[in-house]
Amino acid sequence: MSLAASTLPPMATLRLVFTLYCCSLLLLSNFDLSSCSRPIKSSTGHFNQSINAELARWSPAGATWYGSPDGAGSDGGACGYVNDVSQPPFSSMVTAVGPSLYNSGKECGACYQIKCTGDPSCSGHPVRVVITDSCPGGDCASESAHFDLSGTAFGAMALPGKESKLRNAGVLQISYARVPCEYSGKTVTFHVDAGSNEDYLAVVVEFEAGDGDLATVALKQSSTSTDQWQPMQQSWGAVWKLDAGGKLSPPFSIKLTSRLSGETLVADNVIPVGWRPGATYRSLVNFH
Repeated sequence: MSLAASTLPPMATLRLVFTLYCCSLLLLSNFDLSSCSRPIKSSTGHFNQSINAELARWSPAGATWYGSPDGAGSDGGACGYVNDVSQPPFSSMVTAVGPSLYNSGKECGACYQIKCTGDPSCSGHPVRVVITDSCPGGDCASESAHFDLSGTAFGAMALPGKESKLRNAGVLQISYARVPCEYSGKTVTFHVDAGSNEDYLAVVVEFEAGDGDLATVALKQSSTSTDQWQPMQQSWGAVWKLDAGGKLSPPFSIKLTSRLSGETLVADNVIPVGWRPGATYRSLVNFH
């Protein structure tokens, strides 16, 4: 039975013509037959390239969990976020990481997608976690990349109703990818360390969208000129400090520079006159 080209959809007609053309060339030369079976790319996009790019961004890692099954890992952790790890927007979807990813606390606040596929209880769907703690020994130190997740985050990789079964697996091989942090409606927040005084200021910086982690932090006092910023030093984790060696003059503006993109953000007069150690001050800005 013959097949008229006019009865075929346009793309099918194009494939048929292309195949006939390739095979006629084969009869006349040493033309490579394999090219006859190559897909014709649509002008709507580079589908294969997009798939390859998506797969390339995932890397392998080990994963364990700690703390209570439905908890936030530890209370606070090595980044200094304290009880905020269990509250929105972190909401217990947090992780400790091994030395390579923790990077002496410089990666505190960075966001990753993780997923597991090697266990029957795995959903295969990615979930987002934030680095809030360090895991310095054991599997965390021996593997090139390791996530010691909160019980909540570990269970979130499971199929519905399979959370406990997945946690019982104990150790998993997962895939991970760095992603931007997203805190819808949330601005950068500064928690003043309880040990701060009129000569010394230390703050925990939280909820930075975008990169999530910081390269530098600087402070400007009310008594200084417009461009006079004093660099703060990373004390530990997400805690940044300034030992002024003399009385500080509030209100304080704080300038943040993100690690990956190099973007800068200024929170003007975010710490007011009459500030108190232990208090939390919310800015009006965020990176995205």
